[in-house]
Amino acid sequence: MKINVGSKNQTKVTAVKEAVALYPSLFPNPEVIGVDIDVELYGHPKNIEETVNGAIERAKKAFTNCDYSFGLEGGLLEVPLSKTGYMEVGVCAIYDGKNFHLGLSPAFEWPKSVTDLILSGKADASQAFKQLGLTTDEKLGAAKGGIIGFLTEGRLTREDFTRYSIIMALIHLEHPEHF
Repeated sequence: MKINVGSKNQTKVTAVKEAVALYPSLFPNPEVIGVDIDVELYGHPKNIEETVNGAIERAKKAFTNCDYSFGLEGGLLEVPLSKTGYMEVGVCAIYDGKNFHLGLSPAFEWPKSVTDLILSGKADASQAFKQLGLTTDEKLGAAKGGIIGFLTEGRLTREDFTRYSIIMALIHLEHPEHF
């Protein structure tokens, strides 16, 4: 079974490989391939609609010569009473050529200064962390563990964070009778 991931980012590809391995009856002998796709770049998604649309766009564009495609996108979600007003959430969109199946990851807050830079449009998360002197890495999202790994001191990695959104989306495929 061929599965395309709408990104060449190894943390995303690894998360899909690990998640589908948990479902051998849904994905017998899965071949997971990261696909370089062209997506509209509008900076870091600043609301749930942009984040969901980004995941859907990635899944749709990656659906070529495959059984399923996975689009993964992280972005901000407005959360009342949080310290910054926003949390970062991951969205998984699985596309079967006809329907999309969505799932969300857990959510967490960026440091306020990072959120401010993202909302101003002056940086994405990796750029904000670097501009603020919190890292020297160019692309924290592609680094081992990702930004969530940095913030949790390795207790939760980006692969884990992403895998949870995939597992949530897979509920639709595992239990289609409910959807």
